[in-house]
Amino acid sequence: MDLRWDLLRPVMCVPYFPTLGPLHPEAVSAELLAEVFAVAGTGEFLPHDKDRRWSDHKDEHVLVDAVVQDQARTLIPTITGRGILRVHLYGAREYRPEAEELAAKLAAGRDASKARVVWFQDAADPVAASTRVQLRAFDQDAPAVEGIEALGQQPEAIRTTFPEFAEKLAGEGFVFLHSRIDSVGPVLVAVQDERVVGGIGPMETMADPIGRRRLLPQYFGVLPEYRGLGLGRLLWRSAMHWGKECGADYQLLQTAAGGASDRLCQSEGLADLGFVCTTTV
Repeated sequence: MDLRWDLLRPVMCVPYFPTLGPLHPEAVSAELLAEVFAVAGTGEFLPHDKDRRWSDHKDEHVLVDAVVQDQARTLIPTITGRGILRVHLYGAREYRPEAEELAAKLAAGRDASKARVVWFQDAADPVAASTRVQLRAFDQDAPAVEGIEALGQQPEAIRTTFPEFAEKLAGEGFVFLHSRIDSVGPVLVAVQDERVVGGIGPMETMADPIGRRRLLPQYFGVLPEYRGLGLGRLLWRSAMHWGKECGADYQLLQTAAGGASDRLCQSEGLADLGFVCTTTV
């Protein structure tokens, strides 16, 4: 169907597009959404898609013919090559049962392994998995942080401890990051007791749809036995210094509502852009 921007925009309470994720509020536009629809099913990346750094093939695409829309709600389904089907609901939460029904129907018809509904609201949902979208603008100072350096600048004896660190934080994505460590930007690390105990990276920027420089999302974590020492904050501030020094205009993050990273970002004064809520059908 021909999706109407004039119907979608009034019910879009969080700047988030299917397949692209969170966006700077000023980057949200009818033209950008049309670009997302235009590459659906081609495997091509848009030039400003943050996932380009990980693959040469876009894994998720919009199911253009399955979009549902009226003045009250817009439902935009997507599917990944791994068989994960998502229905993105823009509109009131009361339309979630309809979105769940559509997700189940589409998943069955396409033999999808999982079906999910993603919707957007101003507060965390009490029962669904909720992530807060936050914006950090680099229009303020970001001082250098002592004691945090890039992994590549550490002595070899310290660098050799990174694989063990990555294994212990496999759930935070560090095993995957370690597998790409030679092809991505620097990883900043905290060192205690002659080993890596915390990390944030890769540090990279990319132009967004309107030409601003975006600091891309990073993997971020500290070993459990070293938490509570302020290392997470030092890593975070060091990453912000890197972004400022490298000309980034802003960073967008998604943090699990109420989690440690969420509390850290809130205490650092990031702008709250709303919540992305997800449930499995």
